[in-house]
Amino acid sequence: MKRVVVLTGAGISAESGLKTFRDSDGLWEGYDIEEVATPQAWQRNPALVQEFYNMRRKSVIEAQPNAAHYALAQLQDKFDVTIITQNIDDLHERAGSTNVVHLHGIITRSQSSLNPELTYPMEGWELGMNEVCELGSPLRPHVVWFGEPVPMIEKAAAICATADVFILIGTSLAVYPAAGLVDFIPDGVPKYIIDPNIPYVRGANSVIKIEQKATTGVPQVVSELMNQPD
Repeated sequence: MKRVVVLTGAGISAESGLKTFRDSDGLWEGYDIEEVATPQAWQRNPALVQEFYNMRRKSVIEAQPNAAHYALAQLQDKFDVTIITQNIDDLHERAGSTNVVHLHGIITRSQSSLNPELTYPMEGWELGMNEVCELGSPLRPHVVWFGEPVPMIEKAAAICATADVFILIGTSLAVYPAAGLVDFIPDGVPKYIIDPNIPYVRGANSVIKIEQKATTGVPQVVSELMNQPD
């Protein structure tokens, strides 16, 4: 069974109504990222950070998977599929994808502020400042902030190195280390890039560019792959 590796970014969730991480003015939902998405912000004003992510979590829970998420789940009928996502939402899982690697965490879980390996499922959207982990420290969102290591990056790189087909969706390849994952795709492996603004990827002879939004381009590529002979 061929292995399909998919790397998704904010563009695939934008069509479900979730705003991309950073707008052109450097703000996220009107907030300065330095004030809500760094370890220093948590130290300075944990209540503000908690409130910000509570609002993001509420938006995620209210959002629904779109045609691109559902199309990727269909690939599992024919291929060994791994989705590596930069997104902190759970839309891939809700669409039916079963093998999803979250590079930057997932907002529907909480995490110990002392030990990042201690994570917990959440039932609702609101995380209170009085909620603590088993070590007694406050729970924070299970997301990777700026300035923190990306613990899943080595696993993701190893997965990319085994790809028979690679699909890149809705990312400008501007955020590292995630952007460097494309360099681990073996030479000659077909690389489908689906985005209205195609980013540069080396190995031009094996790149198939689909200059469309995710809900149009992903079903098109999935249909093509599903109809290929084994």
